Amino acid sequence: MSLEGSRKLGKKYINVIPTDEAGFDKMLPILKEYMNNKAENTPQKTLGPFKTDASIYQTPPAGGLRITWIGHSSILIEIDGKRILTDPVWGDRASFSKYFGPKRFFKPPLLLSELPKLDAIIISHDHYDHFDESTIKQFAGSGIPFYCSVGVGQYLHKWGIKDSFINEMDWGNSVTIGGDVVITSTPARHFSGRGITHRNETLWASFVIKGPKNNIYFGADSGWSPSFAEIGKEFGPFDLTMLEIGAYGTYWPDIHMGPDHASNAHLALKGKLMMPIHYGTFNLAPHAWYEPIERLTVLAQEKQIDLFVPKPGQPTEVSSAYNSNWWKPYL
Repeated sequence: MSLEGSRKLGKKYINVIPTDEAGFDKMLPILKEYMNNKAENTPQKTLGPFKTDASIYQTPPAGGLRITWIGHSSILIEIDGKRILTDPVWGDRASFSKYFGPKRFFKPPLLLSELPKLDAIIISHDHYDHFDESTIKQFAGSGIPFYCSVGVGQYLHKWGIKDSFINEMDWGNSVTIGGDVVITSTPARHFSGRGITHRNETLWASFVIKGPKNNIYFGADSGWSPSFAEIGKEFGPFDLTMLEIGAYGTYWPDIHMGPDHASNAHLALKGKLMMPIHYGTFNLAPHAWYEPIERLTVLAQEKQIDLFVPKPGQPTEVSSAYNSNWWKPYL
């Protein structure tokens, strides 16, 4: 298996190994699972409010790496003098509609207008919880370059981003921002599509972000895959891995890992610190909202994994193991 280039079958992109994407044949059992579910999918207590002190961005991180977790997979990364925003979703819902669909548990802790000057925005794939139209439109005319998976650029163009700032990336492609921070698109095991039609006609990806001092991995969405070990071998070890732990279910184990496989992925990637993402923000699966992070803390002890769990909206330097336990007051 190679990390170079995606594969297609006709118009459809395909995963590196056979993958059950929980399509129409799984809709009935998934619906039954939701109907019989009694877990606290949405917090009974209101989370937050969380608030970012934007003045912190006036002082660079001492070790060159600082993370602000906006929620879900939206992360402001400060790495070796550059600022990169991943999968920005500031909208109230992860949906095609403003009126229904999964609603966020807490407001974004940092206003878009409060963001520091960005050097790049990464879009891993086109799902609504990673790629929000209302948010993207706020960046029209900003001059910030976007680095997205192949095919996703059509939406950026439609929403007002100039073509000169749209950079589509296939697996294995690398770009350099600011002369010394390299972003590389790497495989993920997932799927794409913003509706019931045109599924998998755009690519999905994870990303390696390597600076002169720090080397990190943004996993976006992925099921367990042998690609993790390959990425770890070619690009690791990583100072920080950012891996999805939420939105797993009985009928879609191939496209979302959950904490068990995510912790295994961290080890396969040769990561030093593991940051959980893709949890605690939207109700996207039939598990309690706090279950992924609670489970991960147990697994981390068992597998001797050092976690990095910042509080939403709190700019936090990455240097050693840290767990804010931010969710505990809401249990």
